[in-house]
Amino acid sequence: MRKIFCLLAVCVITLLISCADYDEGLDLVNFDVKLEFPSTYDGAYEGLRVELQDAVASTFVDSTDVQGVAHFSVPSGLYKVSSSARKETEDYRYFFNGAKSQVVVTVDSPRVVTLPLVMSKKRIVN
Repeated sequence: MRKIFCLLAVCVITLLISCADYDEGLDLVNFDVKLEFPSTYDGAYEGLRVELQDAVASTFVDSTDVQGVAHFSVPSGLYKVSSSARKETEDYRYFFNGAKSQVVVTVDSPRVVTLPLVMSKKRIVN
């Protein structure tokens, strides 16, 4: 009986020690992507889609605010940042594209990355 009690006590202590060291949550990093628009664009910066994709193809998506900045909270890692969006005005349809690979996101890395965009526009004929 004493051997069973000692074995049970060792199992319980081992279980408690292993649970105490386990960190259940992920550490998230607040990270911003600022879109850099061509100087010929004079429209609104709000509502453009921005994507972050990590090495295992997990994709995080946000839209830009009025300053052209998308805000993310993501785990540390190596990301591809991209934006492919369309904006319409009364006279023109604008297409924006940009991508940047190998962006390091950690607690120690810069919290803002600038993504230059290439723009094309098409006149809307009414």
